[in-house]
Amino acid sequence: MEGKKQVELKDIKGPEDIRGLDAGQLAGLAEQMRRRVVEVVSENGGHLASNLGAVELTLALHRVFESPGDKLVFDVGHQCYAHKMLTGRADALAGLRRYGGVSGFPRMDESVHDAYGTGHASTAISAALGLARARDLAGGTGHVVAVVGDGAMTGGLCYEALNDAGNRKTRLIVVLNDNQMSIAPNVGALSNYLTFLRSSKAWLGIKKKVTGVLPRVPLVGEPLFRFFHRVKDAVRNFFVRDRFFDALGFRYLGPVDGHNLASLEAVLQRAKRFQEPVLVHAVTRKGRGYGYAENAPASTHGVNPFDPESGAPRSAPSARSFGEAAGELLLELAKQDARVVAVTAAMAEATGLSPFQRAFPERLFDVGIAEAHAVTLAAGLAAAGMRPVVAIYETFLQRAYDQVVVDVCQQGLPVVFLLDRAAMGGADGPTHHGVFGSAFLRHIPGLTLLSPRSVGEMEHMLRFAMGHPGPVAIRYPRAESGGMAELPCPSFTPGVWERLSGREGLCLIALGPMVTEALAVRRALAAAGVKAQVINASSVKPLDGALLKELSAANRPFVVLEEQPLAGGLGSAIGEYCAQNGLRPPERVFCLPDAFVPHGSHAELLRHCGLDADSVSRQLLDIRVNIA
Repeated sequence: MEGKKQVELKDIKGPEDIRGLDAGQLAGLAEQMRRRVVEVVSENGGHLASNLGAVELTLALHRVFESPGDKLVFDVGHQCYAHKMLTGRADALAGLRRYGGVSGFPRMDESVHDAYGTGHASTAISAALGLARARDLAGGTGHVVAVVGDGAMTGGLCYEALNDAGNRKTRLIVVLNDNQMSIAPNVGALSNYLTFLRSSKAWLGIKKKVTGVLPRVPLVGEPLFRFFHRVKDAVRNFFVRDRFFDALGFRYLGPVDGHNLASLEAVLQRAKRFQEPVLVHAVTRKGRGYGYAENAPASTHGVNPFDPESGAPRSAPSARSFGEAAGELLLELAKQDARVVAVTAAMAEATGLSPFQRAFPERLFDVGIAEAHAVTLAAGLAAAGMRPVVAIYETFLQRAYDQVVVDVCQQGLPVVFLLDRAAMGGADGPTHHGVFGSAFLRHIPGLTLLSPRSVGEMEHMLRFAMGHPGPVAIRYPRAESGGMAELPCPSFTPGVWERLSGREGLCLIALGPMVTEALAVRRALAAAGVKAQVINASSVKPLDGALLKELSAANRPFVVLEEQPLAGGLGSAIGEYCAQNGLRPPERVFCLPDAFVPHGSHAELLRHCGLDADSVSRQLLDIRVNIA
């Protein structure tokens, strides 16, 4: 008998369109979905390996559960591309991560099927638990599923939620997408435990033999088969010691092959029947179906546009990476000083620490997705006389604010924070824009806060920080912006700003990556007959009080340019200083709006916020009577 006609991905308008498909149609659809992921990500960049590994799991979820009535919450969210395709966004995926296009993460304002917006790890179980309890209070009957993977289970928030759910016995399904990876390979005791569970060959072998043989035994086969299913959990527990999840109050189901649709659907259907918390352990392979991603799951987790045939990047990086340069210098410093250690939260490669890790594996502490622990661990290391450096994306340090305040700064410990991606995060969108660092760090007593304009200046700052007796935070974007590499930085002194051009006319005080825009603004103003000078305000705390007093004494007008919100940023700091000291305040602060900025290229987002050189120079020329 011939199978049904192959279904086309473009014809899938919603989850209901896949529920009547047979095994052959589903296999064909899964292959189309993988091709679509590779096609779109190779053009736009994005999360590749994690999405390729979650195709069958997502198909099974949407066949067993009925979204949007049933709620699916994807942890981190960077494995949601298959979900987007199955919920009517396959064509829209062409605009993935582009300005005005669909997000690379679930967004509640994008689709009714996106039950909760995510972007940072370890939040899904807590959010799903909230949805489940709201359902119970309203007398609802739907299912709530948290899909957790890519190392989210190394984050403590997961265990707070698991403990709470198990304690109250809230009806909830947690699907653990176990691909043995976060961005880099998973670390920690739980990772070892899951390895044990997924490799319990005694149980898996017995289960396969029993379920294959029993139904064929005459007369007694079927009754014995049904009895085996009733006592299967007890038998499994003899071979697979899943006491961890049991102790948290969860019924454990698995491990199950996360690429076998029939097995996945069977276990998910079973999970639906329980009136208690259930954890389904699905084992998947990151990068499944695309050789380049399967062989290098860490480096293909998040990628720039590439050639799908060769896997090679479409273009070579055009600028130096701050993270790579910081990692190289840190390695050099570690060779000179045995006290130098590094701490990261599952992102050694992404933050430039891979060379350090290879050279000094015993001095690199990768704690998993556990930023709060990373900071307090560094505090303990510093208290014992070590010189710890915490390398982390700025947007993720938000999760460890209390630890920065109480464990590091209150005790005056010499911890150095290397805050990568401290700028608008481009195509990754609002969850990854590192723009709040000054606002949540500047007011902490004893913390020195720096923001370099170039890799060369960052290297001076890191050398200073490693010899400083207190905490230092260095914020920098992903890569050096155009022209900065050719503009050498001979030195750096905290509290002393750098004059980059001229000493006359309007003063453009710029921070970090906005120095490039300020130099372009100066050129545009010069073409219009307006003189201007550019100041690199690389030290946010302390400020250059002497220069601000000089500007005020000369009655020199000045404006501030920064890629941060007004509240708590450099302009705010300068305004406060001027008010306290009776000085002339800035004429204007060019900064981010009081809103979450969407995703898009960095240049597009600067224009969106009115922070590109053309927008700033036009606004300044409109008010030239005040700045002349």
